[in-house]
Amino acid sequence: MPGAAQQLDLITIGRSSIDLYGEQTGGRLEDMMSFAKYIGGSPTNTAIGVARLGLRSGLITRVGADHFGRFITEELAREGVVTDGVAIDSERLTALVFLGISDPDTFPLIFYRENCADMALVPDDIDEAFVRSAGAVLINGTHLSQPNVFDASVHACRIARAAGARVVFDIDYRPVLWGLTSKDMGENRFVAHAGVTARLQEVLPLCDLIVGTEEEMHILGGSTDTVAAMRAIREKTSALLVCKRGAHGCSAFPGAIPDSLDDGVVGRGFRVEVFNVLGAGDAFMAGFLRGWLLDEPLETSCEYGNACGAIVVSRHGCAPAMPTWDELQQFLDGTPRPFRLRDDAALEHVHWASTRTGAYDDLTVLAMDHRSQFEELCRETGADPARIPAFKALTLRAVNQLANAGGHFGILLDGRYGMRGLEAAADSPYWIGRPIELPGSRPLAFESSEDVATEVATWPRNHVVKCLVFYHPDDPIELLGQQERQLRRLQDACRKTRHELLLEVIVSRHGAVDTQTAARAIQRLYDQGLKPDWWKLEPAADSETWGNIERVIRRNDPLCRGVLLLGLQASEAALAASFQVAAASPIVKGFAVGRTIFADAAARWLSGEIDDDGAVAELATRFGTLVNAWRAAREAANNAPSSGATREAV
Repeated sequence: MPGAAQQLDLITIGRSSIDLYGEQTGGRLEDMMSFAKYIGGSPTNTAIGVARLGLRSGLITRVGADHFGRFITEELAREGVVTDGVAIDSERLTALVFLGISDPDTFPLIFYRENCADMALVPDDIDEAFVRSAGAVLINGTHLSQPNVFDASVHACRIARAAGARVVFDIDYRPVLWGLTSKDMGENRFVAHAGVTARLQEVLPLCDLIVGTEEEMHILGGSTDTVAAMRAIREKTSALLVCKRGAHGCSAFPGAIPDSLDDGVVGRGFRVEVFNVLGAGDAFMAGFLRGWLLDEPLETSCEYGNACGAIVVSRHGCAPAMPTWDELQQFLDGTPRPFRLRDDAALEHVHWASTRTGAYDDLTVLAMDHRSQFEELCRETGADPARIPAFKALTLRAVNQLANAGGHFGILLDGRYGMRGLEAAADSPYWIGRPIELPGSRPLAFESSEDVATEVATWPRNHVVKCLVFYHPDDPIELLGQQERQLRRLQDACRKTRHELLLEVIVSRHGAVDTQTAARAIQRLYDQGLKPDWWKLEPAADSETWGNIERVIRRNDPLCRGVLLLGLQASEAALAASFQVAAASPIVKGFAVGRTIFADAAARWLSGEIDDDGAVAELATRFGTLVNAWRAAREAANNAPSSGATREAV
């Protein structure tokens, strides 16, 4: 999104922080041992939520000039939220929040917001042109607790109203941030206070939509009787009032407040298990705004809000749990769903696949994750295996020489010998893959501990977990079962640790192969519940094989990232020929090739015939030859007449 020049549907203003969520549930925050890091802050969550639902959103806030501030801006960009209004504060740190899930009614929460960046927002931070680019702005009650942020929020509202835009007020009452409770009572949602009520009511004349829970209506209206509070609010504003009622859904009031909340406008509600209420209100707001900003019927807006809240209340985290538009439509399609919603495998897969970031329609990967092959090279050349890491560290230098030519590049390196290369790639824009399998194992075994989840949990989020399995659909049933159980364990670990999975399947090593073999293997794996993000497959010399593969993937997982070709130490000429066949299938996104590129250079380097620069030059040359061959093949395929199913987008 190009920024302020792009007409936005919504700009949110206010808190932006890091949520550190306890990964253990059912206990005290004191007893939680590890924390998942998410982007957080109510207006930030809402900006992401509406972006996932297909609206164009932006954010006005401050973040620190620190690692967490950079994480927030990078995450917003990945989610498609315009960051023109995000100021970098070099004097203050990004805010932190620690959260836990003790039971369905207890969610301990501690705010670390002493002199934090987002609470330093001032009117001068409000860019008038940016605000005028939006159809609506959203302000947040928590931020109104500080005079400077109050002034900034009101200033943005006045700009918006002058431009004909609408103003949304999320009451978002956190007594602890108004200094009304002890600092360890962040989860407390209500403390009556006349001063807070008076302060919040100052913005009411500016508002077109006001959303809050019953408790939030109480603080805004100055009464613990919900109807009385909302009538007091109505006296000061003609805005649409929407009261969130938890399991009862919501009630919306475009006019006078009736005697009962049940007499308001309502939408379809959804009965699900409450796992985590934190973030559900922000999800409700995003869903409601998806309808309201597009002038859908009020009942539809309520239904969207209720549905988004129900989805998020069933999950861990706030912003990461927000549904996408495709996911919301699937949730609303009438299919019976389990009360424990996170057990809905189909919905969870759509959530996972539709929230992945990055597009890889052209991906060329230098694969040097080989371990046993490098050990064999050391035996052949008499080199010390301790030298292998130094050679693998050259991978990044070779890719860097080509990356300036444009396109998408990647590296595939292992943690045993390639860790220095993985570390060096941390700040690079490249796709990064990393193997988990024990080389040559059949049945599949993992190189790490038997509990593969504990290993993958130590990997950075941007490492794609690659697993090679020697798997033939006609293998003995016991062997098939052993391998499939391992793969299901791995997929479960990857989903829980938020890592993408690349499944490399070699069928030719242990059985006869025809045009159906690879497709049959893939179909059996899908039948076992496996849905990897990527497949890595052997080259095929015929289009029929690729047509069969493509149909199986499209039928079982149309959200699959696609297929990368492996090399099997084929010659450059043989690979170039296979590219010409594979490039006609849109499911094939590129290649991840290793030995064809590095075998000769590695042997010569280990023997002392060439130095680092010579090895890098040879790697870059060979890699570049294959990159050019792939792109030429894809260009030729794109320019060829359409050939039916193989030219359909996946």
